[in-house]
Amino acid sequence: MAAAAAVVQPRAVPASELDAFLPRGQGKIDHHAFDVLLQRFVKPDHARYNRVDYRAFGENDRKELKGYIDALAAIDPAGLSRNEAYAYWINLYNAKTLDIVLEHYPVASIREIDLGGGFFADGPWSKNVLRINGIDLSLDDIEHRIVRAQFKDPMSHYGLNCASYSCPNLAQAAYTGISIDTALARTATDYINHRRAIDIRGRDIVASKLYSWYAEDFGGEAELKTHWQSYASPSRAAALEDADIRSYRYDWALNDV
Repeated sequence: MAAAAAVVQPRAVPASELDAFLPRGQGKIDHHAFDVLLQRFVKPDHARYNRVDYRAFGENDRKELKGYIDALAAIDPAGLSRNEAYAYWINLYNAKTLDIVLEHYPVASIREIDLGGGFFADGPWSKNVLRINGIDLSLDDIEHRIVRAQFKDPMSHYGLNCASYSCPNLAQAAYTGISIDTALARTATDYINHRRAIDIRGRDIVASKLYSWYAEDFGGEAELKTHWQSYASPSRAAALEDADIRSYRYDWALNDV
């Protein structure tokens, strides 16, 4: 979820190479190791906003996280079923984002992390940080050129976590092929019913910039209210009916406890 392009970008991976990741099999993955870490360190508050207790990660926990990432990187995602591959990429993105933040913690925002993506690098997204099947990938590659391009599901925006306050929650459980649709719907519900996503002020809506950046994925700005009302509480859905989007905002503060 990069906010700005860097001056010097890594070599773009040819689309033909990324096509090699298209799921064609029936393989499944056990995400239990990531599940345990998420349940231990993701802390929901009374408003169902999930924060991460980065400070509580110990050396063994960090090793477990890196071991999980390495295990995923050793898998050929083309051998997975579609839903398993969908869960694979979202979990890999989230796990690597966690790993990067932990490597640089404490930071006030993930945008402070410069991995050498360019003179004006703004966050870690454009730098190659993973190698899958011999192909070097950045977080941007995973989000935009694999998840968005191959799965074409706007709900992916509720699964990919950028370690920031205004981002949808980092779920307390790893995504799995068998339950990914239900899990993404739950995360969407929590987000849409929180004011960091949609702040209704009378007839005015101040929405998260996520919906400005990716409006086309949701069918265009004109379709956003319909999407929100599908997941909003009855009272919130009613309030949305006569309100209009006036502006967008985004808070990049780290999603720390």
